[in-house]
Parts: sequence; C-alpha cells; structure tokens
Amino acid sequence: MPLSDADKLFEKKYTCPICDHNFTAKTVRTGKARMIRTDMDLRNVYEDIEPLKYDIILCNKCGYAALSRFFPTVTSVQQKYVEEKITPNFKPLEEDGEEYSFEQALLRYRIAFANAVVKMAKASEGAYLSLKTAWVCRSYKESLETNLAGNQDKYNQIDTMEKENLRKAYDLFVKAVQTEGFPMCGMDENTVDYLLAVLAMEHEDYYDSSKLVSKILTSYSAGQRLKDRARDVKEELSRRMKDAGVES
Repeated sequence: MPLSDADKLFEKKYTCPICDHNFTAKTVRTGKARMIRTDMDLRNVYEDIEPLKYDIILCNKCGYAALSRFFPTVTSVQQKYVEEKITPNFKPLEEDGEEYSFEQALLRYRIAFANAVVKMAKASEGAYLSLKTAWVCRSYKESLETNLAGNQDKYNQIDTMEKENLRKAYDLFVKAVQTEGFPMCGMDENTVDYLLAVLAMEHEDYYDSSKLVSKILTSYSAGQRLKDRARDVKEELSRRMKDAGVES
C-alpha cells in the first residue's frame, strides 16, 4: 500500500529572516522520495509524492516566502521592501492538514513570486521559481488525468498556467545569463544552456535552441550525461522543425 505524503514528511524548524518568527515547515524526509524518471526540461518525477509541493518556505506571520534555496538570504533593503509591501496585505494561510494539495502548493508559489518581485530578486531566482511552478502544474495535470472527463476545465486552466510559467522561466533565464555569473541556482553554465535549449524549443525558438544544443555537444566541460540529453533534444528539435516546415 503506497504511503501518503504525510508518511514521508517531517516538520523542519526555520527562523524568518524578515520578522525573526520561529516556525516549522513541512519537508520531505531524506530517502523517502523515489525518483522514477526525469523530464526533458530536468523535472524529476517521483513515485507517490511530489516534493515540489513542499519547496516553498513561508512565514505565516509576515508573509515572506521563497524557495528553500533562497529563503535564508535577504538583504536589509529587501527586508524593508517585504515589510512595507507584503506584510500589510498578507493574510495568514490555513495550515490544517498533514500535507499540501496542489492548490495550496500553487498558492504558496504565487506568494513566493510576489515576494521575489517586491524584493527585486535576481532574474535567476524568478526564473527558477517560474520553472518550478510550471513543474508543479505539470504534476497537477498528471494527477487529473485519471479522471480527465470530470476535470477537463481544471486541466485546461492548469495547462495554461504551466505554459505561462515556462515562458516566464525562459525569458528570465535569458536575462539572468546576460546579467549574472555562474553557478546559477546550483547549475553550471552547461546545464543552464541545456535548459534554455529545451525551453527555447518549447516556444518554437528553434534557431536559438539549435545553437545552444550545438554549444553543449562541442563543449569540453559538459559531461557525457548532459551531452546524451542534448542529443535527445537535437532529435526532438529536428522532428519538430520538420513538422513545422522549418529548415534546419
């Protein structure tokens, strides 16, 4: 019998860098999530749980929220912006339940993105947040597919949200590459180039996607696994360009 999310979670302690409030947040236990595949855009898929639902850390007192990777790091100026523009309008979320639904998770992502905008976060933070939001949407869609006839409207809504966030991630990663150094969100230059190649292909920017794939395949620093992934993208890119009547 599959375990529920609750069986794979524990309450991790945090201190809010904005208001110093001590709180706990649901976190996936190490070793409890078994990965079964990786999508082309690097989304890891796990059996019986979606860890992405628990990757936003939110202070339910002041409303500050961010991906766990970025949560502790806030400048004094960013703290001021959050206190002035987020906290006065924030209404504490209901924390009932042993696990988060997809709707609860997406709300937390929206709050985190609002915080990123207000604190004028780096483009890479906004890009990574948008990408992970898109991945949550995709996971949500997959959960709806078991009863698609009764969930078609919701499925279409979430599908649109996924596409919007993938576009946002692409645009912000392009900006980040132009304005920031590496590593970026824990990724080296080759990995970001690969991700941009996939996102460019999804948005029919075939020329840019092809250039990035070629860059990876001829790179001395790119690992063999990433090059194998890039070859898969090259094949998919060729197929899509042929279907669209675009010369390679």
